[in-house]
Amino acid sequence: MENTNPPRKKSRVLFIIIGIVAVAAFFGIRSLLHNLKYETTDNAQIESRSVPVISRVAGYIDSLGVDDYGQVSADKTIIKIDDAEYALAAAQAKADWMNARADEVNAQASYQNALANKKLASANADVQLTRLNKAKADLTRDEALLKEGAITTKQLEDSRSNYDASNKQYTANRDQINLASTQVAIAEAQIQKVKALIETRKAAYDQAQLKLSYCRIVAPISGRIGKRTIEKGQFVQAGAPLFSIVNSESFWIVANFKETQLEKMREGQEVNVKIDGYPDADLKGKVSAFSQATGSKFALLPADNSTGNFVKVTQRVPVKIEIVNPAEYKNILRAGLSVEVEVNVQ
Repeated sequence: MENTNPPRKKSRVLFIIIGIVAVAAFFGIRSLLHNLKYETTDNAQIESRSVPVISRVAGYIDSLGVDDYGQVSADKTIIKIDDAEYALAAAQAKADWMNARADEVNAQASYQNALANKKLASANADVQLTRLNKAKADLTRDEALLKEGAITTKQLEDSRSNYDASNKQYTANRDQINLASTQVAIAEAQIQKVKALIETRKAAYDQAQLKLSYCRIVAPISGRIGKRTIEKGQFVQAGAPLFSIVNSESFWIVANFKETQLEKMREGQEVNVKIDGYPDADLKGKVSAFSQATGSKFALLPADNSTGNFVKVTQRVPVKIEIVNPAEYKNILRAGLSVEVEVNVQ
């Protein structure tokens, strides 16, 4: 009696092999078609703007309106620095400014007095000029009368003496006018000096007020802060970064593609995004920009290939991807999350 089991076993094994080959071929062809249509990478992260909060003045922290990873709103006070010292400086600067303005009033008064003295000196000179002209006319008449014998020599000498006195007085009046003009010029210069001082004191007051306003630190943008590293009563230096605020309204993706994947990629192409931590989220995006340099060029110590020890390495180019539907996934988007992207290049 012949044994029929081996052919059955061979048929079964052959069927299994054919099935495996068919499944492998199916997924292989599917993968090939997918790779022809998409360029993919898992070297990608969600990005957002991070703005540092910096104190513009030095001082002790009086109050804090934020906590670790807390939400903040733009233009809302988040830190207040003790402003007693800056308030006193502003008050002193204001007093100096007011004092300079009072000096301007005095300078204006001195200027008006100088003008009045000049006017008075001019009036006196005009009166004396009239007297001088009369004395000269009298002298001329008496000289003619003396020749005719109508007056005595004494009368002529009196007329000449009167003329000389009037002439000297008129000269003195002219000197007074010149002196008054000099005083007017000095008063005008004093006014200009005081006005410059007022501007200086006003600028000092404005600067003191500005520093006083810096004691109230407001959030530059809306978002969430990172870890808080400061406490109430702590002294902070001017220009020292206190913490950062991450913009919670604007997110995008930076994907680092191999240079060999860029041939068919263009701006505006559709992108499918999968977040590692949220695999069920179905984000959509589009290519918005390409970096003009590879990632290695932004390194702190870029590779130097001019030494002769060159090993060719496939470079990666950062590609910015705009998220099309960020509002739907606003609650799960976090800067720094790893994502996998596939760009439809057809």
